[in-house]
Amino acid sequence: MKVQFKIMIPILILISSFGCISKNENKKVKIKKMTAATILGNPNYIAISYGGYRGKSREIQPTLEELKEDMRLLSAMGVRIIRTYNVQPKLPHAANVLEAISQLKTEDPNFEMYVMLGAWIDCKNAWTEKTPNHDVESAQNEGEIARAVALANQYPDIVKIIAVGNEAMIRWATSYFVRPNVILKWVHHLQKLKKSGALPADLWITCSDDFASWGGGDASYKVKDLEDLIKAVDYVSMHTYAYHNSHYNPSFWRVPENDQALSNKEKIENSMVRALEFAKKQYKDVSDYVKSIDATKTVHIGETGWATISNGHYGANGSRATDEYKQGLYYKKIREWTQKEAISCFYFEAFDEQWKDAENDQGSENHFGLINLKGEAKYALWNLVDNDVFLGLKRGGKKITKTYNGEINTLLKDVLVPNTEYPR
Repeated sequence: MKVQFKIMIPILILISSFGCISKNENKKVKIKKMTAATILGNPNYIAISYGGYRGKSREIQPTLEELKEDMRLLSAMGVRIIRTYNVQPKLPHAANVLEAISQLKTEDPNFEMYVMLGAWIDCKNAWTEKTPNHDVESAQNEGEIARAVALANQYPDIVKIIAVGNEAMIRWATSYFVRPNVILKWVHHLQKLKKSGALPADLWITCSDDFASWGGGDASYKVKDLEDLIKAVDYVSMHTYAYHNSHYNPSFWRVPENDQALSNKEKIENSMVRALEFAKKQYKDVSDYVKSIDATKTVHIGETGWATISNGHYGANGSRATDEYKQGLYYKKIREWTQKEAISCFYFEAFDEQWKDAENDQGSENHFGLINLKGEAKYALWNLVDNDVFLGLKRGGKKITKTYNGEINTLLKDVLVPNTEYPR
């Protein structure tokens, strides 16, 4: 990291909605039954995307105790609903997460954690040496949906949402994307199961996909099947990533001409204001389109996040978007905005996971977490460490401490000013 400067700006993370420790820990409190309708948009039910993998391969499954460890940490942060991504038979992560939560609820009647359960959807020949056929779905989809249904019925007090597919309609997902009619088919299937009593009636069904897939961008996505899908889901779950767009669509990210004379501190702060505005615009574009099709449908954010390390497109030789300071600013801003507007935001993500780019330790996909693999809270959560939120809790035998030993000036040495060439 190249640019150095000294500033002293404490980040104030929103904690007003975080859960408090009961004065009588043994007191049993009857928790009101919560549904997706009462959880989504509720500022007291903070949402986050969760993967508990700690090794470089998903073959190394987290143990139940490790998953329970993570759930306790997330609960201490005020998180009350998490998002998982697949229920594939060789990857029992989601099933184990549900069992871990169930055990915690048995141990402590006051413990609350709910799940947006993802079912992975593929096209034919996805992830093989054959050419993907995006017009035909994979045979594995039927089993994936069946497993999601079984888990939703096994844990009805925990699973509140099923998401059919993850970024499964967006065309840049060239390895596996499908047409909207495939997602629509399975959403209709799940809605029929609800009506017949084969699934809980208050379970919500959605698909979690890129903003463009929901009609917020390229007009070519606005097809009849998408209109029917919007009508069929219980709500829309959209993704927005100013971080990735700092490379792929950088016009909002570059320091504009009228900011060139500002200090490095001001340039960075203004860049993060623009990043938030970018997310807001994508949300509005999706919401406007969705409501033009079905005015009753709400839109929530299924993913948004900011990586803290990158040796690729977003690092020192790229958009220079990556570091813990910017992540902290983005996290604060996105939480403030979404909570004010009653939008649930499944922030991506809770913990760093190194399997995503296992051959490249510095790859950005490994570093979206708010807590790293050393059990250190990144800058976005330093405030919570100061407030003893994690007191008595550990991850992998380690207490939760601050990155950079809590030294803000040391952290700031790794902070990069966005590209200042204008125009690029």
